[in-house]
Amino acid sequence: MSVVLPDLKYTKEHEWVKVEDKLARIGITDHAQTELTEIVFVELPASGKDVKMGDVLGNVESVKTVSEVFSPVSGVVKETNGKLIDSPELLNKDPYGQGWIAVIEMSSSSDLSGLMSVDDYKKLLGE
Repeated sequence: MSVVLPDLKYTKEHEWVKVEDKLARIGITDHAQTELTEIVFVELPASGKDVKMGDVLGNVESVKTVSEVFSPVSGVVKETNGKLIDSPELLNKDPYGQGWIAVIEMSSSSDLSGLMSVDDYKKLLGE
């Protein structure tokens, strides 16, 4: 059973969003990292990049496959987690903590209405 945190929003593509004012911290869920298995490389977005909801934010490469990470909100990339360059396994070890991928300054908080609640995400996982 995957870990799902109650104070986050989720996407059908298994990204999570933690909202702090106009900032959205984004990562992949515990379910996603479990499915990917051992993560060996992370491609991060460029700081300052404008992204639209649904755009590819970066890639996560595991021993099994390469998966795209999609932006759950529109805005500007303010920060990326450089620790993932040398330690991509942080996505496996701590997907909701040290394994975050990027922080986006949202252009509109209305994007959040399209995201899933913890209960909706658990239903998607069949839990």
